[in-house]
Order: sequence, then C-alpha cells, then structure tokens
Amino acid sequence: MIVYTYSEARQKLAQLLDQVLQQGEVRIKRRDGQIFVIKPELRSGSPLDVPGIDTSLSADEIVDFVQEGRRQ
Repeated sequence: MIVYTYSEARQKLAQLLDQVLQQGEVRIKRRDGQIFVIKPELRSGSPLDVPGIDTSLSADEIVDFVQEGRRQ
C-alpha cells in the first residue's frame, strides 16, 4: 500500500482519489507521524432502486394490461 506524505497528497489529489478507487484505500502520513486512511464511501441501497413513474393508471387497469399480455 502506498503512503503519501501530506504535501504529496495535496499536490496529487486527483491521482490519489483514483488510486483509492483501484486499491480500496490510501494512507496519508503527516509530518508529526499521524496516519490517515482515505476510503471510498460505500453506496447505500440497491442499484435496482429506481424512481417510479406516474402513469395515471389505476391498479385495475395495470392488472388488466398484465393479464392481456399473458394471454398472448
């Protein structure tokens, strides 16, 4: 794992963030010896969660369309 100094991290932030995505985390070491870990934030929710659409159809109309489609 690559450890950047604070100054390197400031100068190469875009490169550092790309590396975080590839490797999962990157460490940054300050002059006083403290080390910080940068990780990508995990997405919450399912990628299948999609916003609904307003069709202005009633539930009965939707059921009728589904049943009609199954008959064909």
